Amino acid sequence: MRHKRSIPNRSFRVADQIQRDVAELIRELKDPRIGMVTISGVDVTPDYAHATVRFTLLVGSPEATEEALNEAAGFVRNGLFKRLQIHTVPTLHFKFDQTTERAAELNALIQRANATRAKDE
Repeated sequence: MRHKRSIPNRSFRVADQIQRDVAELIRELKDPRIGMVTISGVDVTPDYAHATVRFTLLVGSPEATEEALNEAAGFVRNGLFKRLQIHTVPTLHFKFDQTTERAAELNALIQRANATRAKDE
């Protein structure tokens, strides 16, 4: 039973380590298309072959940043090879994380609805 439980824990540890290392490695990238990036999460496939790296942006174009990060994915992966203590370093896929953007939009909608309701009352 212990073995089955350790697999997901290992997967979370690997994803967490990838998140920290990728955040450091992308700071070394000199591509002007890459804005002010924060790595918001990493999802690793069970076989460790692929990792989806979600990011948010404080400044910059989500589309241009995503394109630049995916073009630099091989360089970042090579950096991970040197840092990670696992046999298979996953292929990285960068994806813009719209969660915070959507939350802000929903918050604005709720505030407008409340303001309209207050006027009607």
